[in-house]
Amino acid sequence: MIAEQSVEVLGEHLTADGRLADILDNPAFAGFAERILPWAGRRYDPAMPLGQMASLLPYHSAVDTGTVVAALNRMIDDAGAGQTVFYDIYSEAERRADPAKAATGLFFYRGRPGAPFAVIAPGGGFSYVGSVHEGFPYAEAISDLGLNAFVLTYRAGQGGQVATEDLAAAITWIFRNAEELGVGTDGYSLWGSSAGARMAAYIGSHGPAAFGGANLPKPAAVVMAYTSHSDLAETEPPTFVVVGERDGIAPPGNMERRIAALRRIGTPVEYHLFPNVGHGFGAGTGTSAEGWIAEAVRFWRQQL
Repeated sequence: MIAEQSVEVLGEHLTADGRLADILDNPAFAGFAERILPWAGRRYDPAMPLGQMASLLPYHSAVDTGTVVAALNRMIDDAGAGQTVFYDIYSEAERRADPAKAATGLFFYRGRPGAPFAVIAPGGGFSYVGSVHEGFPYAEAISDLGLNAFVLTYRAGQGGQVATEDLAAAITWIFRNAEELGVGTDGYSLWGSSAGARMAAYIGSHGPAAFGGANLPKPAAVVMAYTSHSDLAETEPPTFVVVGERDGIAPPGNMERRIAALRRIGTPVEYHLFPNVGHGFGAGTGTSAEGWIAEAVRFWRQQL
């Protein structure tokens, strides 16, 4: 069973000229506000302007304060309507046994009841979790298109294996609670950016059970944004790929080698290379990549 909020939680809307305190002290985020922000365990300056959010995201670019604020305000509105917007994926006993698991959880952006779900794994070089830039804005866009979306915050600082175990645990938790959550389990998708794309691809290749999750189906589609990843299984889910032509961390050539390998084994692939864009562009607001999330949703729907 999962706990549901039974009362309205009224929180003030954020504004682009606000401060971190507006997130940390917002009643809509009570109990999990720090898990919204990138660095687990960091002592944040509550006076820091939201317009300086990019300074918390060293591996990212094109961080747009308005996009960040809009996605968080959607969560505030949902909480104000009495909806639960955050769930722990590990039990209290598991979090006591491994205190690092207290940094994990799922943020839920609801779509149509019974519609398939996406799980989004943000990047951050396995050092931090960039949900504000490439998690919540994705989920808001997916939800607006009628599909359910979860944003995973995972254990950072312990490498890709541990982070991918958290993704497997999250998928397992969603399957086990799908009826209460109101989501369909057929045709789910995994989305990841940078380090998060590695996590999504690993599960896509090998399934949740290979990383400690339940014996569940592979995703119907994997959406990979700007990463270098060479692992490949005998069969792979349909894959949607985006990268910026100026990416110096995960150059397009690295992505294109994986795309070629996927196509050789017969995997449906759609690839977008965006001009004048670097690494970590997120939703791509104000860049040539803007609008790619809707294209990825279209690709996912085609696999259903």
